[in-house]
Amino acid sequence: MTPSLALSIVIPVYNGAQSIGEVVAALAGLSVPGGHEIVLVNDCSPDNSLGVCHDLLAGTRVPMTLVNLSRNYGEHNAVMAGLRHARGAHVITMDDDLQNPPAEVLRLLEYAQSSGKEVIYTRYASKEHAGWRNLGSRFTNRVADWLLDKPPGLYLSSFRCMSAFVAEQITAYDGPFPYVDGLILQITQSIGSLEVQHLPRAHGRSNYTFRRLVRLWLNMFVNFSVMPLRLATVAGFAISLVGLAGTLWVIAEALLVETPPGWASLAVAVLLLSGVQLTMLGLIGEYLGRLYLTANRKPQSVIKDVTRNGAAEPLLRQPDDRRGTLVMRHG
Repeated sequence: MTPSLALSIVIPVYNGAQSIGEVVAALAGLSVPGGHEIVLVNDCSPDNSLGVCHDLLAGTRVPMTLVNLSRNYGEHNAVMAGLRHARGAHVITMDDDLQNPPAEVLRLLEYAQSSGKEVIYTRYASKEHAGWRNLGSRFTNRVADWLLDKPPGLYLSSFRCMSAFVAEQITAYDGPFPYVDGLILQITQSIGSLEVQHLPRAHGRSNYTFRRLVRLWLNMFVNFSVMPLRLATVAGFAISLVGLAGTLWVIAEALLVETPPGWASLAVAVLLLSGVQLTMLGLIGEYLGRLYLTANRKPQSVIKDVTRNGAAEPLLRQPDDRRGTLVMRHG
């Protein structure tokens, strides 16, 4: 499909009623050669985000599309739904919380165009997140270096720019557990990085709880790598070798010295081996459970309705491939 515009900006919206208006106003005021559009994805936000987004449709002069999901699916699922409605030669994804200044969008697009890279990630000199979340981000990025064949030192940010080719390839994935960065790294190694400003959160607090971050980590660890299974195999061999060494030591001790009954050491050994076995079984169960849900066609997302403003209607072209998304109704 030939891109209709130079740039699409995809924004998942969740508890963003206080900030999304300012974000859209700033983005609509940008002067992008070749034109740009804004794609908002309401991830079944519990606040009045949907109503605010509908009001923005009426008052925004640039092409704008509002995708309304039937329930909360999570950031990466919402981004996938938005990518399927993007019509730009480049697509930028960003959050709705004003921590990514809209003015940086032009810098990011110009750098992507001049560098010729398929994907440009942003990095921050100083991150304005809570300390525990910054620690979690560093942990995720370090593990991604190892699991996903990520370029060393590349920071995986949700504020990223990708070509229409990469966006099209990503949306071919129809599994229920998408991890956008994992998909990008499977598609291309033409990746660059640009330092941008990161601002303190203007309203509310982060929607990423510890539970949500764990779910995101599992999507990366389990869905896009078999390395955890290989680790389980290596751990099994290592524990077997330790057990063999312990057996030889016990035999030697029994032959050479008189030893008291070893109830404590026996209990510790049983608890250690049982814990390792249960962890391995849980890991295998996680893989099997996800295979089961994928085989049963659990939807990546369900779109309740899609609304466009007048500026977007002349550019309307239905996506060629809507795999992974169920559509209940179009408005």
